[in-house]
Amino acid sequence: MSFWLHVMILMPFLFAIAVPFIYKQLSPRIHTGWFVLFIPLVIFIYLLSFIPKISDGNTFTATVPWMPSFDINFTTYMDGLSLIFGLLISGIGALVILYSIFYLSKHREALNNFYVYLLLFMGAMLGLVFSDNIIVLYVFWEITSVSSFLLIAYWYERETSRYGAQKSMLITIFGGLAMLAGFIMLSIMTDTYSIREMISKASDIPSHALFIPAMILILVGTFTKSAQFPFSIWLPDAMEAPTPISAYLHSATMVKAGIYLVARLTPIFGGSAEWFWIVSGVGLITLLYGSVNAVRQTDLKALLAYSTISQLGLIMSLLGLGSASLYVGVGDDSSVYAVAIFAAIFHLVNHSTFKGSLFMVIGIIDHETGTRDIRRLGGLMHLMPISFTLAVIGSFAMAGLPPFNGFLSKEMFFTAVLNASDMSVFNVDIIGLAIPIIAWIASVFTFVYSMILVFKTFGFRGKNKPEKLGRDVHEAPIGMLISPLVLGSLVIIFFFFPNTLSHYLLQPAMHAVLPTIAGEAGILDIKISAWHGWNTELFMTLGVIGLGTLLYIYLKKWFPIYHLLPEGFTLNNLYNLGLEKMESLSKIITVKYMTGFIRDYLVYIFGFIILVVGGAMWLFKGYSFDLSKDAPVNIFEVILMTLMVITALAVLFSKKRVTAIVAVGALGFLVSFFFVLFRAPDLALTQLVVETVTTALFLLCFYHLPELKKEISRIPFKAVNAVISIGAGAVVTIVALSANGNRLFESISGYYENSYELAGAKNIVNSILVDFRGIDTMLEILVLCIAGLGVYTLIKLKPQGRDENEEAK
Repeated sequence: MSFWLHVMILMPFLFAIAVPFIYKQLSPRIHTGWFVLFIPLVIFIYLLSFIPKISDGNTFTATVPWMPSFDINFTTYMDGLSLIFGLLISGIGALVILYSIFYLSKHREALNNFYVYLLLFMGAMLGLVFSDNIIVLYVFWEITSVSSFLLIAYWYERETSRYGAQKSMLITIFGGLAMLAGFIMLSIMTDTYSIREMISKASDIPSHALFIPAMILILVGTFTKSAQFPFSIWLPDAMEAPTPISAYLHSATMVKAGIYLVARLTPIFGGSAEWFWIVSGVGLITLLYGSVNAVRQTDLKALLAYSTISQLGLIMSLLGLGSASLYVGVGDDSSVYAVAIFAAIFHLVNHSTFKGSLFMVIGIIDHETGTRDIRRLGGLMHLMPISFTLAVIGSFAMAGLPPFNGFLSKEMFFTAVLNASDMSVFNVDIIGLAIPIIAWIASVFTFVYSMILVFKTFGFRGKNKPEKLGRDVHEAPIGMLISPLVLGSLVIIFFFFPNTLSHYLLQPAMHAVLPTIAGEAGILDIKISAWHGWNTELFMTLGVIGLGTLLYIYLKKWFPIYHLLPEGFTLNNLYNLGLEKMESLSKIITVKYMTGFIRDYLVYIFGFIILVVGGAMWLFKGYSFDLSKDAPVNIFEVILMTLMVITALAVLFSKKRVTAIVAVGALGFLVSFFFVLFRAPDLALTQLVVETVTTALFLLCFYHLPELKKEISRIPFKAVNAVISIGAGAVVTIVALSANGNRLFESISGYYENSYELAGAKNIVNSILVDFRGIDTMLEILVLCIAGLGVYTLIKLKPQGRDENEEAK
């Protein structure tokens, strides 16, 4: 069992290696996607087998040693939370690959690249959600950023694709580095890299000085990945990726990585007021920001992008509000507050189904009509009836209308915000009423953009006639409809059978988020019902429908409100301006130090060494000289050293090239005499050969150089050169003497003294090169051979174009 958990994660990576070969052999006869499809299907079926065991409260773990001396091992851990994410990653991944088979042409697209990137991303997401070690988790986290960059830039010939990929990379990598710093702080506080062990020590760390910094840095990473305000600007530009990528990354998987990590770390940070306010506050702001901006979009994918931002904010706010149950502890209040955690997990699943379906429907519209511009669409209802039905299901679920699953989780969201307004902890009573108001206003705008998506695209023709699109619009082929049909069916199934989903998946996931109170508080027995009577939540829903309908009908009347703010007053423009200023500043700095003179570069390098190394030794009293154990210096060594100084000065003050070359060679030959004195004849011989060859090469090169226009009478004195050279020499000498005088361990050379017994070699140096470090030597020889082949190729081979020109002559 444990072995297969790791195989499951590695399968996409291993198969990604085979994809180019499959593509080369079978393209364009067979679509490569058919061979890739079985990978997520096998993983999905494998994970399905865990559902009964996980629902019974079991967990599964397995460890493969990686760097055990550093307590970094590839440990997988499966509980309700990781299982539900694994099912989403593999299940929707299979549907996306099936959809892409019909969406992407096998004749015009580089499918080998597409599926390699997709499998890399899938494997990274699986590794992320099933990793217990935070360092391993971080490795997979960054692989998702890199692979998503490649996927977004799939159509790299488009400038907008490159821009969107760069933006997503910069923002998410920035967050990832911040998160790494937070992980390191968290490991320092808990003395472990295991998330499970950290949870067991959660009660001991809130008073630690690193608790708040670690929390903030980790949240920065989760917010950037899950497109929370103000980092959400990368998601709309990422829509330049092919629609299958948008459906996979930006509705079901990548953007949910931050959600997963917040849920996973809630048992560690969730009992604090800072976690409560930051997570719930940022989530509510993101919810409102995304829903308000979605209404103004004219591109269907941009509308879905901002709606995704809004829905992610909703889930994030629920996780923040529900974390108050950990502060309250076991009791009736914890059951009330923990409803928010349950609602977050429920809406996470619901959002993946209806948003994935909607993205695929938008892809179908773009594929069949050639446009995603709402202003050019309309009247598609009778031309694309199946797509229209799917759009209604997905949009109405997103709006929170029955009989669709979004209605159930949206009602629970209203329950959670109403409970939050009555909280007696974290001083919520001061602004508690604002929480349900913000949630309700955002829900109104959610209703409006959901209606825009359906009726502006498929509704009455008006001035937008399909005939003006310049092509024959018709329903998509059945192969392209299968995936959204499956997801649309789940939207309805989950509405009518929510408690089955709850028992087998949602409740075990909530138990993983609230392990300390879930069982005792009895909150695992939450029952989902579509009807709770005439309560406040229902009246809030009716208000959303009523006001939302009026705002949609009179959209043209109030839409000019969006033009009140200046066009340049946006986060995107702020990002672009910041990037432009940083590039300008970096250019100014680069021009200053990239002078083209080697002398300047040496000044920078040696000056840095003097300041950092010398300064550190001075501040921390690192210099210490113990010459008592050193061998005595004999007269021969003094003579050789004096001759080396003289030859070095000769190089410095020589007026002719030949004199300088001969002095450099003499300096090297004098070094070989030191090896003779130290009884290392093989090193002396090597030094002699190297110096002879290099001196000959120097003479050959300078022979072909032009003569100096004038002889150098003297070298001008420069104080900077003198200070740098003396300082660098002094620092290196002091470091060497201090290292020799502060030996903390026995010299490793003692191990090689028994080279004859260990390797059968009488020469220590030879035994090290050939036996002890034979693989290193072999690889070094291989590198030299490759370099030699490259030089030979450059010399012997001629470009074909040159031959053609010669023939023309």
